[in-house]
Amino acid sequence: MSNPAAVKGSIPPVVTPIRNGAVDYEAYAGLVDFQVAEGSHGVLVNGTTAEPSTLTIEERNRLVDIAIETVNGRVPVVAATGSQSLAETEQLTSHAARAGADALLVVTPYYIRPPQRGLIEYYLKVASLHDTPWMIYHIPGRTAVNVTLDSMKELRDKSPTFVGMKHAVNDLGFVTECLSAFGDDFKIFVGLEELSFPMMTIGACGLMNAVGNLRPGVLAEMCQAVWDSDLKKGRELHQRLLEINQAVFYDTNPIPMKYMMKKMGLMPANEHRLPMAPATPELEKRLDGVLQRAGLI
Repeated sequence: MSNPAAVKGSIPPVVTPIRNGAVDYEAYAGLVDFQVAEGSHGVLVNGTTAEPSTLTIEERNRLVDIAIETVNGRVPVVAATGSQSLAETEQLTSHAARAGADALLVVTPYYIRPPQRGLIEYYLKVASLHDTPWMIYHIPGRTAVNVTLDSMKELRDKSPTFVGMKHAVNDLGFVTECLSAFGDDFKIFVGLEELSFPMMTIGACGLMNAVGNLRPGVLAEMCQAVWDSDLKKGRELHQRLLEINQAVFYDTNPIPMKYMMKKMGLMPANEHRLPMAPATPELEKRLDGVLQRAGLI
């Protein structure tokens, strides 16, 4: 079993480069290397920012393999292995566990709007396939379903490998409730840029933020500031990221992100698969201003 204690800090969800309709695996390996070089504490494969719902199972599994090969043990690799289909989630999860992912992130099944009892059985079924530490990806704005504290308590009781969640909800109170119920070793990762610093100050162990594709070093520095109890520095870093954090959501994530990464020279193209679409000329101009003010171009 992997060491859950090592999974903490800034673990950005790496984007998936697309070129001429195909996944650009060479560019992806370069982005993973960039994260390690810039000081990220880990990488997240196939997070929302990676547009996993537009990828095949084979493509998602290949991205996991490449990330693990590229990282080569330097930092933890977290694999997001959830889908709206149990069969797909089982395939993705089993592959990532066999490949050696340090932890798994399983999104609540989207679109279906299942009852809590269905969610519990779903997660227990997936957890029975492996002994890798796993977390819930809680993002009701995208999935249309919440996980209740009672459901999480049952999962904690019945699955010894359930270690935390990525919380992409504007709800600090729920974070405090979870830590009170499960203890400080329960891992909560921040999934909303605007709450990065506030949520860490009340006990979140790290960040899984899209903006980490642009400014990985600053996010890692913010985590360290909180760990060092240097709240003044943490707050300053949080304020420095304000406009970049906002820009990520000027359109559906990762449309702005991919354009800014292309503009910064981090990837060759800002291509998407339908129904996603590249930034409009108007958005490009707006994002150019953000990058210029941030000193990134």
